[in-house]
Amino acid sequence: MIVKQNEKFLDLAKNTLQIESTGIDQLRLRLDQEIHGQAFLSAIELILPCAGRVVVSGMGKSGHIANKIAATFASTGTPAFFVHPAEASHGDLGMIQQTDIFLALSYSGETVELLTIVPQIKRMGAKLIAMTGNSSSTLAKLADVHLDVGIEKEACPFNLAPTASTTATLALGDALAIVLLDARDFRADDFARSHPGGSLGRRLLTHVKDVMRSGTDIPMTHVNANIKEALFEISKKRLGMTVIIDDQEQVQGIFTDGDLRRMLEKSLSLEGVHLQDVMTHHPRNISKDILAAQSVEIMERFRINHLLVVDVHGKLEGVLSMHDLLASKII
Repeated sequence: MIVKQNEKFLDLAKNTLQIESTGIDQLRLRLDQEIHGQAFLSAIELILPCAGRVVVSGMGKSGHIANKIAATFASTGTPAFFVHPAEASHGDLGMIQQTDIFLALSYSGETVELLTIVPQIKRMGAKLIAMTGNSSSTLAKLADVHLDVGIEKEACPFNLAPTASTTATLALGDALAIVLLDARDFRADDFARSHPGGSLGRRLLTHVKDVMRSGTDIPMTHVNANIKEALFEISKKRLGMTVIIDDQEQVQGIFTDGDLRRMLEKSLSLEGVHLQDVMTHHPRNISKDILAAQSVEIMERFRINHLLVVDVHGKLEGVLSMHDLLASKII
């Protein structure tokens, strides 16, 4: 009995995904039709030179989708925010200016709260883009540009709950945002600047100099020191390595935990062993000004856990470890 019930649940899930996928595919094919393709391009032509913001609005489930579309616009280079249509008629209408674009979402095209404020919005001179599933609706007729998001049926078995229609509306909103992103030549570093608190922002804004060890935090051992002194420095600085330097503090190499293990595989005695014979010569190095994320790629490519940070003259400025990158959430 349970097996049959589980099969039914999975069939319903797959059917839902198929219906919603079909709805989006219908929008894609619709853009090949001249009237719909031109409407989409007209929306882009309105928004791209807009000196104000894109104000996105909708009621109920459409309101949730409108909020997400506004957030996507804002994070991809198109200034935008969400306004609740009911709140707009009680004072929030003052947030909308003549230079703004008003993007109204209503699948029926007859949402009372939107139709109440649209005349005032048009009267102040702001342009109206409507996304509805009914090109004959009041909202569609009032719009400067109408985008048809109509679908054959909802995923809801009663064809009532907004499911496929909200998915299609969200997808078309994403399409607008991505086209605008490309038209504005919006780049990854632009995206990072509006996401400084996220992992992507950290990867695109954090440089090696922001996370490297420097000054007295760098483990350093003289090239003529013995192995025990090198091990003491490694333990003291807890970095799993020490930089080997000469009298002029020029880098001669590094001695790592890995070098120690390889040395012990050959001999259990530490006596009489010179650092020059067991250290890693010509260690990998980077500039402090490159992105920390690039250092991760170098470490992974060469299967190492540390990089020396040097200036243009080869002078040691810091040390970067995989642990530091993990602690800074670059990885």
